[in-house]
Amino acid sequence: MLHPLPLLALLPALLLGGQALAARDSLVVCTEASPEGFDLVQYTAATTADATAETVYERLVQFAPGSTRIVPALAESWEISADGRSYTFNLRRGVRFHQVPGFTLSREFNADDVLWSFQRQLDPEHPWHRLSPRGFPYAEAMGMAELIERIDRLDEHRVRFVLRHPEAPFLANLAMGFASIYSAEYAAQLLAAGKPAQLNSLPVGTGPFVFQRYAKDAQVRFVANPDYWAGAPRLRRLIFSITPDPNVRVQKIKAGDCQIAVYPRPTDISRLREDPNLRVLELDSLLVAYLAINTRHPPLDDVRVRQALNLAFDKASYLRAQYGEGNARPALAPYPPTLWGQNPELKAWPHDPQRARALLRKAGVPEGQKLSIWTRPGGGPTNPNPGIGAQMLQADLRAVGIDAEIRVYEWGELIKRAKAGEHDLVFMGWAGDNGDPDNFLTPNLSCAAAASGENLAGWCHERFDQLIREARRISEPERRAALYREALAIFHAQAPWIPLAYPKQFGLTRSNVRGFQLSPLGSNNFARVELD
Repeated sequence: MLHPLPLLALLPALLLGGQALAARDSLVVCTEASPEGFDLVQYTAATTADATAETVYERLVQFAPGSTRIVPALAESWEISADGRSYTFNLRRGVRFHQVPGFTLSREFNADDVLWSFQRQLDPEHPWHRLSPRGFPYAEAMGMAELIERIDRLDEHRVRFVLRHPEAPFLANLAMGFASIYSAEYAAQLLAAGKPAQLNSLPVGTGPFVFQRYAKDAQVRFVANPDYWAGAPRLRRLIFSITPDPNVRVQKIKAGDCQIAVYPRPTDISRLREDPNLRVLELDSLLVAYLAINTRHPPLDDVRVRQALNLAFDKASYLRAQYGEGNARPALAPYPPTLWGQNPELKAWPHDPQRARALLRKAGVPEGQKLSIWTRPGGGPTNPNPGIGAQMLQADLRAVGIDAEIRVYEWGELIKRAKAGEHDLVFMGWAGDNGDPDNFLTPNLSCAAAASGENLAGWCHERFDQLIREARRISEPERRAALYREALAIFHAQAPWIPLAYPKQFGLTRSNVRGFQLSPLGSNNFARVELD
């Protein structure tokens, strides 16, 4: 990646450690992993969203802090037509994009930026559409090109989205990261200069923080945006200290090397509550931990084999080892029970190795069948201790005659390879982006998501897909819920995942931190944080 300053410029600060960075006007956050990049629409990882959607970029609408309530952002207001197919947005005036070295942006945010940001993803003929090596995973998995009939520029400060059919979660979807607004002027300058890749290494948005530089797998640095339309952040600098090991994150916050540490291990929470210098934040978030079963790889394409894997894994022991007592609930469905549309008739797969072995033999799986288990180093909220979890699964599979090899990949590499379908079994998690059940189902389990690679199970079930498509087109929650109950019954019987847990979300702050709150959507925003 290209950076505005050479890596050598970072070395003195890196060598001095966090204490040197933690000035009164600086916030150092110990994060769990590196961002995949900074062109947000190419990626889906939460760590990437924290470093882009919550800092540099903004959307037409946003979620109120700590909730799933939709409030104005770059659009001051909006009107929805009676038939639910037309959304007209009145854009905020006086909003300026960030200024970065080597580029001069001459105008304020307007309708042209909205059109560029969406048409780039939706229109195959757009000059930037083919310049994304990863495509546009959210837009593709959610079928946005098929949903949006057109986007009209009514004038400089008004745009209208016209849909081909009503879409219940559409407004909430526009608050998600993939709907971030880019500068069309900056993109035009990059293209003219022959530097389109720089969009992924030097992002420009309207958000509360201006990107400064990135040292791969070490640090991301931002400075406050003094011209931010909602008021400049209270801190001048924001530094992400990339710290994959949760034990090291805890050590660093205890030493004062960072003021916020994300995703401590749940098993450490009771001990951390005893430290008078720390605050433990806790929230029932929209999180699910699961094991994706690659249905494109024989013998995993046989439903009996997938059911056998669900029976073989001792999930109760796994939950105790990973989360401790009371810090997670066992998962049955692709989304937690805090969201509506659950199917009360679903029953957890029991731990039954004998029945699992019988199913494997019926499916013709030989003794000693080879499979791979993929996981990551470090740990996050949906997989606090990846090594132990993978070893427990490996032992349970061995007990039913499957010889599983554990493969550990760095987070970015794991995501890239898993989306390419190279895995057999992969530990994964999902944080809801908008508070709607569809956000768990369409991006992760739809046929469109299987085609794009976002559906890590590669599972495409015609009836399931029909149900979730129909549910998106209905506004009445009760009718939508009935469709989701039927879809969840299909998911359970077909077993493309081993659902693991609905974890609680935890965070740590030093006692002098004010204004930080956990989001049920699993994101982390630091724009209103201040230090005493």
